Amino acid sequence: MLRRTKIVATLGPATDAPGVLEDVIRRGADVVRLNFSHGEADDQRRRVEGVRQAAAAVGKHVAILGDLQGPKIRIERFAGGRAVLNEGEPFSLDADLNAHDGTDKVVGITYRELAKDVQPGDELILGDGQVEMRVTAVVGTRVDCVVTTGGEVSDHKGINRRGGGLSAKALTLKDREDVRLAAELEVDYLAVSFVRQAADVDEARALLSAAGSDARIVAKIERSEAIPRLEEIVRASDAVMVARGDLGVEVGYAQLTGLQKQILQLARGLDRVTITATQMMESMIHSPVPTRAEVSDVANAVLDGSDAVMLSGESAVGKYPARAVEAMAEVIEGAESYLVTRPRGLEAPEGRVRHFDQAIARAVMFTANHMDVEAIVALTESGSTPLWMSRIRSDIPIFAFTRHERTQRRVALYRGVHPVPFDIVHTDPARLYRAISKELLDRGHVKPGDELILTLGELSGVSGGTNTMKLLRVDA
Repeated sequence: MLRRTKIVATLGPATDAPGVLEDVIRRGADVVRLNFSHGEADDQRRRVEGVRQAAAAVGKHVAILGDLQGPKIRIERFAGGRAVLNEGEPFSLDADLNAHDGTDKVVGITYRELAKDVQPGDELILGDGQVEMRVTAVVGTRVDCVVTTGGEVSDHKGINRRGGGLSAKALTLKDREDVRLAAELEVDYLAVSFVRQAADVDEARALLSAAGSDARIVAKIERSEAIPRLEEIVRASDAVMVARGDLGVEVGYAQLTGLQKQILQLARGLDRVTITATQMMESMIHSPVPTRAEVSDVANAVLDGSDAVMLSGESAVGKYPARAVEAMAEVIEGAESYLVTRPRGLEAPEGRVRHFDQAIARAVMFTANHMDVEAIVALTESGSTPLWMSRIRSDIPIFAFTRHERTQRRVALYRGVHPVPFDIVHTDPARLYRAISKELLDRGHVKPGDELILTLGELSGVSGGTNTMKLLRVDA
């Protein structure tokens, strides 16, 4: 059975080593992530070229996700690289302090507006919750606090306010430059960090379009302010990422699992792609095997219907990047083996069907789940029909036959969808059906006599023109 849930692997120094990127793709990465928070433009150009070469060598279509840094709400540096903050002791965050002069009493901050956004009594969290403190006073650019949960803090850790409320805009000047770089690199997806409202997504899309790119927009849900506006954000986006690091810090970890399920359910119901991210196999940065808790975490994201699960530091800076991908693939396959029951109801997303190809997609999935069908083939230009198919639960593989490399890469993120390069060079239906059968037979996905469902449009080459469903039997 083909793996349905996709894997996003973040690129970094670990994948820059010779042969590693090719191994990462071979062992299961479907999408690679460029983290614009790290590296210069030339580093990203080099990595994209490496991805294209490695994917070609492996013979796989791999999507590229560019991830914008967003506002840097971080501390600066400590004189010794780190400091231990003890519970009950005072500690200050000062925008006017020299960036390298941090101590166990005070540290500089990159976000100069912090003093305007907080007041005495607010709770601030450093890193992913290692250290917590309560604001006691605001004096000019300095925020005085008392440490409520002590621990060690290193340079450049993030700052969050419990409950959200920091006013930093989602798109910074650096992000705007990186949008142009993303367009130049022809990324397939662009993730917008710290989204608070639909307008943030709209702004990113406008900038991307002006730069000449039609990349799909991924809204990262990681601020508490996004939760009351979740539906408008999801509707404005093409995909959402449950970025559990900052989100867990802002809303509290007790609420995180329920929120993850809520976000995934809402996004899938609105035909949006979903990615679950952050610390999924964090121990594999240093260990060749995941913990049992991490295995359960990945498996639950699969069972919740995530299109993809993501590796961050595990693949970017870890000791075992390829093994982390392989381990994640094994966990996914194990979880998916318990999703073999085909739904007898439609289980379709809510709302009216507004397009012919959307109606065809729903009809296909209902039919496929009630028949002994081995495969679904969608002749597609843009990838919309297989996207809508993938929103409805099924264990039947969906093959997106398309001539467009852009579409081949884009559908690599869709749950249960597998890209196949294919171009229609004639108008004879019998020859077309034989060619489709041969392609699937050659790939080992079907055998003679198997039944499959085919979708296509009467006018070849027209995006959004799918209006036909056919039931076929595979020829020898």
